[in-house]
Amino acid sequence: MMNELELRDKGYQILVNHLGQSDAIRFLQQMGWGQGDYTQERREVLDSVTREEFFQELRKVRNI
Repeated sequence: MMNELELRDKGYQILVNHLGQSDAIRFLQQMGWGQGDYTQERREVLDSVTREEFFQELRKVRNI
């Protein structure tokens, strides 16, 4: 079972793959899923990730 972050990432990747990035963003904006403090949540997530881990994941997602 995926954790919430993995599920969100996989769902977003599926949307981007099928809709393209711009339309995926437009779709998410229409859903009205905007609650909480995005900036604080992002800091909490990224505080535990090293720069190297970030770039490794980025390369994996972009298939580089």
